[in-house]
Amino acid sequence: MADPRPRVWVSQPLFDDVVERLGQYFDLDMTAEVTRHTPSQLAARLAGADGALITLNERIGAAEIANAPRLRAIANVGVGYNNLDVDALSAAGILASNTPDVLTETTADLGFALLMAAARRITESERWLREGQWGQWSFRTMLGADIHGSTLGILGMGRIGQGIARRGALGFGMRVLYHNRSRLPEATEAEVGATYVDLDTLLAQADHLVLVLPYSAASHHIIDAAALAKMKPGATLVNIARGGIVDELALADALANGRLAAAGLDVFDGEPTVRPELLALRNVVLTPHIGSASQATRRAMVQLAVDNLTAALDKGPHAGRPPSAINADAVHAARAGAAFVGAKKTDDAKR
Repeated sequence: MADPRPRVWVSQPLFDDVVERLGQYFDLDMTAEVTRHTPSQLAARLAGADGALITLNERIGAAEIANAPRLRAIANVGVGYNNLDVDALSAAGILASNTPDVLTETTADLGFALLMAAARRITESERWLREGQWGQWSFRTMLGADIHGSTLGILGMGRIGQGIARRGALGFGMRVLYHNRSRLPEATEAEVGATYVDLDTLLAQADHLVLVLPYSAASHHIIDAAALAKMKPGATLVNIARGGIVDELALADALANGRLAAAGLDVFDGEPTVRPELLALRNVVLTPHIGSASQATRRAMVQLAVDNLTAALDKGPHAGRPPSAINADAVHAARAGAAFVGAKKTDDAKR
């Protein structure tokens, strides 16, 4: 009798025509409706799966995979993966992957859109208009900040940060400063029109500061009350990275007391919950984590995740070589160790 086909769980409705390509190789367990899975529900779904295609909504760690002996791969539809306990997955020999590169330009578009909307008070103006207040217009109504010719600061200078730098320098004639864990090559700096500075200089000189750095323990609340106090009075802050990078209570206070002029936020600490202190403010533009939300880009992300999962489960033209694995080396080591232990137990039993 033929071996049963590997089973793949798909955690959320995505693009059926793309996801169903997995059906060429696997039996699919597809979630029909948008679902907020509890930890116990995640564990139950993963228990019988060989692979899983998940989104940032699913947080998976040691507890969720404890009873999933068949699970070999998790494909995350997103470039960030702080929803995954990568160390736990690696120790269990489970390959994790993400979807970088395909969302770079779309996310940079959204970052710049938030910068412009916040600095020019777009959503605040629309709200004011819809409330019927235009009759109270004066020459100083809704004065915002210029973008052209101003100083753009970028914290985190990966692909998305570089995309934002190009938009600022080439499109709006901005002076672009950046800070990153490591300095870019001179040729790349020249290409994107950016100058490297230390963090304090970045905070002090940026008229508009955009956060694009990865989330980690080291970057948690890197923008706190002390950092906000170092920023130029009346500056604009944009966060398209992760919510935990910013102390949101400190940010709300800086916006409420006029220390900062405005903010644009696409990410939040504790998503999908947004702090009421931020919701109450008019000088903050809020979007629900839509950085990559264009039709073409979201489809490309799902396609890359499908390719990753197919290859991670040793199927398809790239079998064994997923395009964007996160922890391949650690998984190989864990699987080799497990194989060694299993062989030793067999050998000992024969003696």
